[in-house]
Amino acid sequence: MRFDVITLFPELFDPFLRTGITRRAFESEQVKICLHNPRDYAHGNYRRVDDRPFGGGPGMVMMAEPLSLALAQAQGQRAQPGKVILFSPQGRALDHVTVQRWAASEGAVLVCGRYEGLDQRFVDRYVDEQISLGDFVVSGGELPAMVFLDAIARLQPEVLSDAQSHQQDSFNPHLDGLLDCPHYTRPEDWHGSPVPEVLLSGHHERIERWRRDQRLLLTARLRPELIVAARASGALDAADERLLDRTA
Repeated sequence: MRFDVITLFPELFDPFLRTGITRRAFESEQVKICLHNPRDYAHGNYRRVDDRPFGGGPGMVMMAEPLSLALAQAQGQRAQPGKVILFSPQGRALDHVTVQRWAASEGAVLVCGRYEGLDQRFVDRYVDEQISLGDFVVSGGELPAMVFLDAIARLQPEVLSDAQSHQQDSFNPHLDGLLDCPHYTRPEDWHGSPVPEVLLSGHHERIERWRRDQRLLLTARLRPELIVAARASGALDAADERLLDRTA
């Protein structure tokens, strides 16, 4: 799959693409990343890509023309034109279902906004989907784009050391959309805090029940809306419900 990224700061992506376990996906081009700077398509000696908003107000707005030219260049290099994603506070919050959908796709063109935002005419004409990381604002779309690409890369075959690792992630349908359970490693006792005894028992059924119970309890305490969703989907069994009833 191929993701073209339109960004004023392509240098921000270099360490991201070369660091950590997900670099395997980028180096092998399982997830191919191509960077495009709108400034390369701006006119004039200063190659301006932004201007003051009509109607007044603070900040600057990214101009539609350099963005559209960068987009045309990106689309022209693709085997097939890709959907255009804009990272924006107005977008739908990124979740595991969205990540899975794009992880199984042919890729897309990612637009990283800056300043007060983009000329709305570019958004109206070209953008197919808007994605947000949550109800807060960051300085630009580069960080959301990297989060998005990291989440996609780790779902690709042979990227993680353990092929089943992402199956245990929070929000994964494999875990019925619940949060993940706590994890422990050596030493068995750390400053007077021991590892839960069941994890040392070697009894796989008891261990799996403990992990399931911990997922349920943690989710009920921190993200109760996920319990509601799991019930609605029929993902909870009688043992799950008894545990939740006892701890309500």
